[in-house]
Amino acid sequence: MARYKHPAKKKKLARMNKLTKWAPFWLIPKVFGKGKRVHPIRITRQKRSWRRTKLKI
Repeated sequence: MARYKHPAKKKKLARMNKLTKWAPFWLIPKVFGKGKRVHPIRITRQKRSWRRTKLKI
């Protein structure tokens, strides 16, 4: 990628990077119920890796 990134592209990349993060730990009992052992990524909709899938922006 170029050294200089256009501000709009940089903003979009930052937003997409935030979407791949795990859900917060306190959301698990709220969604699945108390005592359920589930990985936080099950709640996250966007499952994307920089290596696997490209954004095409």
